[in-house]
Order: sequence, then C-alpha cells, then structure tokens
Amino acid sequence: MAHGHGKSFGLVFWISLLGRLYRRLTLFWKVFCEVVPIEDLPHMDAYINVLRLRQQNNPNYFRSERIYFLDHLFSRMWRDKYGEFKSSEPDHNGLGRRLSGGSWDLYAGIVPTFCASNKTWGVDIDEIYAPVNFQNDHWIAIWISIPKRHIVVWDSIVKHISKAELDEIMEPFLTMVPYLLVECASTDEERIKYSLEPFTYERPTVGVPQCIAGDCGVYALKYMECHALGYTPFHAAFCEKNVKQIRDKMAHDIFHETPGFEGIEDKTSYYNDLDTYG
Repeated sequence: MAHGHGKSFGLVFWISLLGRLYRRLTLFWKVFCEVVPIEDLPHMDAYINVLRLRQQNNPNYFRSERIYFLDHLFSRMWRDKYGEFKSSEPDHNGLGRRLSGGSWDLYAGIVPTFCASNKTWGVDIDEIYAPVNFQNDHWIAIWISIPKRHIVVWDSIVKHISKAELDEIMEPFLTMVPYLLVECASTDEERIKYSLEPFTYERPTVGVPQCIAGDCGVYALKYMECHALGYTPFHAAFCEKNVKQIRDKMAHDIFHETPGFEGIEDKTSYYNDLDTYG
C-alpha cells in the first residue's frame, strides 16, 4: 500500500509541475509571440516583477538604490479613486482627504508584495517608475521624481493621447503624490519638507523611440528599464526594427528569472548593451 501511495504522490507532483510549465509557456507565447490586445495580458506586471527582483538581488546594476518600480495596479487604483479624493473635504490644514485603499502601504513600500522594498517614499525612495494604461488600448510610462516634484511621461505613440487627455490622466498623480508625502509623514519635521502644491509634468518627444500600434506595452516597459539602468539617452538599438528581439528577450527573462524556475546562470549578463536589446 505504501508503494502505491508513493506512486500516486509522484503522479500528482508531475501533473502539478507540468501544469505550471504549461501556464508559463502559454504566458510566454501569448505575451510576446502573438499579436493580441495588450489589456488582456499580465505581461506588464510580470516584467515589472522581473525588474524588482533584479533590483533586489543586484542593486549595483541600477543607477540609484533610491528608485522603485510599481505595477499597473498603482496607476489604475489612483485614477479610479481620484474622484473620491477630489470630492472629499480637507481640514483646515488641507489634509484629511479620502485616499484610495492601500495608499499607506504603497507609501511605506509594503506593496506590491512581490519583492516589497519596505522603503518609504521621500525618505528612502526618491524616484518611482510605473506603467499607465489609457482606455485599455495604449500604455505609457511615468517617472516620478520626488525631489524635483516633477513627472516625466514617455509615450511611444504621441498622437494617440491629446494634451487635454494627458492632463486628465496625470492629474491624480500630480495631486495625490505630494498630498501623500505630507499626509503620511511620521513627524512634523518631515511634513514641513513637503508641500501640497501639485507636481509638474512633461511629455518629451525628442529622443523618445516611437512605435506602431501593438508594441506600446513593450516600449513602456523598456523606457523604464533603460532609464533606471542609466541608458539615457535611449540606445539606438531600442527601435521598431528590433522590437521582436526585445519581446523575445523579455519573455525569456520572465520565464527564467521569476520564482518557480531556475534563474539564468550568468547574472552579469543582465545589463550589458547587447543583452538589454537583443
């Protein structure tokens, strides 16, 4: 009987393992080998996880230890809940507004839970990268600089979003990031360093690689990765001609570097120029 139970356990183990491999291979194929609607795919957050894991394991590869990557849930949540924040009445100090659920955890680096930084905005973290989705058919990337009180938007199809539409997209971040820094500060000394005045933003066009429809998600991720690594201005190889190779490498990295699979053996090859783009 014991021998039979052992065989049953082994069969269950292999079925489970094969199921996990099938799900990963399906993600690998759909995300980067097929042309499918990007809003239906988890590839944005999957690659953000890769970047967070690399930063945790090899912070020296990045241009600063005071940067952090957030997934798309951050931008979606803040935009969805901004109406509640805006309509809530502040107290005499301009505080007490209704923040979206989980804002404190974001501020303290508790979420996202995968490779959580446990670092506080403005204290340990100066810069934040995040993808932002527009109407479920276009991705842009934002780089928030807390010391500069400024946000840079990288957009791979500039004509897709008008200036008025972009103003509306950015308003929650321009308003709520400075508010969060003041509201969540643990001491009066920290609080007086900040202001409730909105941040500013820009959408540069010179030197920002442009793409065709369907590749904007890949470009948004690559903007953030390259900038965080110090590859500015953006590398000439970051272009539409190489987008298939870029997709393939990103899919390879998700498959091999995230938990549940063996990481690549030569971690020093993460960020040389050829590896990043080819």
